[in-house]
Amino acid sequence: MFNKILIANRGEIALRIIRTCREMGIKTVAIYSTADRESLHVRFADEAVCIGPPASAESYLSVPRIMAAAEITNADAIHPGYGFLAENADFAEVCAEYGIKFIGPTPSQIRKMGDKITAKETMVKAGVPCIPGSDGLIKDIKHGKKVAKDIGYPVILKATAGGGGKGMRVVWEEKEFEKAWDTARKEAKASFGNDGIYVEKFIEEPRHIEIQIAGDQEGRVCHLSERECSIQRRHQKLLEESPSPFMTPELREKMGAAAIKAGESIHYEGVGTVEFLVDKHRNFYFMEMNTRIQVEHCVTEEVIDFDLIKEQIKIAAGIPISGKNYLPTMHAIECRINAEDPYNDFRPSPGKITSFHSAKGHGVRVDTHVYAGYVVPPYYDSMIAKLICRAQTREECIAKMERALDEFIVEGIKTTVPFHKKLMRDENFRSGNFHTGFLNNFTMEPDNNQ
Repeated sequence: MFNKILIANRGEIALRIIRTCREMGIKTVAIYSTADRESLHVRFADEAVCIGPPASAESYLSVPRIMAAAEITNADAIHPGYGFLAENADFAEVCAEYGIKFIGPTPSQIRKMGDKITAKETMVKAGVPCIPGSDGLIKDIKHGKKVAKDIGYPVILKATAGGGGKGMRVVWEEKEFEKAWDTARKEAKASFGNDGIYVEKFIEEPRHIEIQIAGDQEGRVCHLSERECSIQRRHQKLLEESPSPFMTPELREKMGAAAIKAGESIHYEGVGTVEFLVDKHRNFYFMEMNTRIQVEHCVTEEVIDFDLIKEQIKIAAGIPISGKNYLPTMHAIECRINAEDPYNDFRPSPGKITSFHSAKGHGVRVDTHVYAGYVVPPYYDSMIAKLICRAQTREECIAKMERALDEFIVEGIKTTVPFHKKLMRDENFRSGNFHTGFLNNFTMEPDNNQ
């Protein structure tokens, strides 16, 4: 087992990793930018190293600075968390060159699944159902229009190096193609340094359902059931739950088997997530694979009573998994609490938190790195907390979440708490009648009771 792990990340996920390491008797090193000096992950790590100014490129994305921090603290492993360098194969290779274990898949596995075109080709070979689309990247507008016409509108343009909804545009008819193409390429280039675009058939009113998997160094792969991630705005998830209200035992068995097949096809090592689109007839199609821990991993942890961060660390240390598939025994919902104003088109709301009261009680979990007096910086993702509730049934879980949201008080900045309160009262959400476009017609108007 490792002696000391450097966490190449920030915020709540860094603190989450520190907690598991402490329980396992492993020392931790936090890295931080000058903007994160007062973050709780810096306070609770055994050691902390400032690696640069607020800009990500000069801190959390700076491989030389991270490796220097690992060397001077004698860390023997690096946990990348999610985002930043978590799915960067070059970073994983550098770790190997330095003799430091990268807690995650191998560089070749990241490359096979990190690039969406390569991932799709891999899944087709493995026999996993995929969405109809282009064979590789689109060369130019003429080529793109031909592919779109062949598979039929509507289509969706996607950045091959994408994530978080960046570089994605839905095209409903040919006359919209050129504008969408230009916009998607520019956004992809700005976000990922790669303007490669491919085309897929746009599945109307789909569910976004993902399967959590784990694979060890001996080739065993298992699944840990599903997460429903269809409540999203501009391709950014706002709420996740497990089990999915749309799921059936038969569909879970088929999707679980497909996810295992995906992992086995590349001898996947670590925990990861295979994401699918599911149409209204419960046909499912491979979308992408995230070769890292997910923001929403807590939902799975709550319904199967399993520490996924601990499993990541054990797998990286060469400890075999049980090979057992897990099914949900409870229901859990996670609300992402973002520093955003839901009444003003979710505009970011950085600033000083003047008052903070976290929800508590049976079946309530809060993962956060903030507190009263903390200043939310404007440089990074706006998520400040994850509120997770667990109960025996979905109905009980929604009721618990309503109560917890009423208790969750953040003053000084705007947050998405009012949005989640309204969502919990929505009849379509409560009945499980929603899809990825659900929030397109979901309006937020000021509520005097909020």
